[in-house]
Amino acid sequence: MADTQRFMTFGEHLDDLRRRLMWALVGVGALFVLGLVFGGPLLELLCRPLLAQLRAAGEAPVLLATSPVETFGSYIMVATVGALVAGMPWVIYQAWLFVAPGLYAPERRFVYFLVPLSGVLTAAGMAALYFVILPVSLYFLITFGSGIIEQRTPAITELPPGVSIPSLPVLAGDPAEPIPGQQWVNSELEQIRICLAPGRIRGVPLTAGGGIAQQYRISEYVKLVFLLGLAFALAFQVPLVLLLLGWGGVLGPEDLTKYRRHIIFGCVVGAALLPTQDPWSLFLLSGLMYGLFEFGIVLMRFVPARRVARGLARRKVAPPRRTDGDEEV
Repeated sequence: MADTQRFMTFGEHLDDLRRRLMWALVGVGALFVLGLVFGGPLLELLCRPLLAQLRAAGEAPVLLATSPVETFGSYIMVATVGALVAGMPWVIYQAWLFVAPGLYAPERRFVYFLVPLSGVLTAAGMAALYFVILPVSLYFLITFGSGIIEQRTPAITELPPGVSIPSLPVLAGDPAEPIPGQQWVNSELEQIRICLAPGRIRGVPLTAGGGIAQQYRISEYVKLVFLLGLAFALAFQVPLVLLLLGWGGVLGPEDLTKYRRHIIFGCVVGAALLPTQDPWSLFLLSGLMYGLFEFGIVLMRFVPARRVARGLARRKVAPPRRTDGDEEV
């Protein structure tokens, strides 16, 4: 124990560990209950990029559930992962309370620097995935899938005598008080809508006419987003890995700058291993990963271990004044 006069016994360490684990589980459990309460909005937020890109590509913005438990399973998965992600700072805090008494002040400064930086990098990775990579990648994949097999242009035929083609009004939404039996096209939802009874409206999704209908399962999409989220969370820790290698004396900035071409090739290969597999996301991911590599070199240059050990905020000490007898020179 560095900062106390009393050493804890092995039994006291076990009691403290048990207490920290209990509080960590209580916190994550409470967040899981909140996740069950707000699982619907969380699932809607997660699906919003896909629905927006389906709408932008002229497809019906709907997802499919091919089994009775698929939607409920996705709901539980979102609540569970949301609780784990939101509860991670609390778990780290409990772990810190367990190990902090055994660390010296310089060792604590390393933790104070690394943990917040890791959290910021993880949040930046999630933001890049949600606001940049997913929209670009999904739009490309949807348009590619709907246009890869074109349906044959239908033949033009004459209308039989006495036959007229009914027309449906195209609306940006649903009418205020439709009458049972009325039909219309909702351009926002890309559906033909039918009023069956007051307050009971059903719709038929429209497709863009391609040979492959773009209709995705909710569970597969949720798994894809979580897999990409895990990959981004790990990839955005590259600067920390480089920083730790520099602190340990394994690598220096000068060792890495000589191999920039190799690093660029490695970034392209690493981006190609992710499940998006489209050229636009490959280009963006490669650029992001290389930017993280350069950021890691910057950290290695300007945040050496000795500076963290004595504190990042350096105190400015005035130089001693030279004097000659009783007068300053």
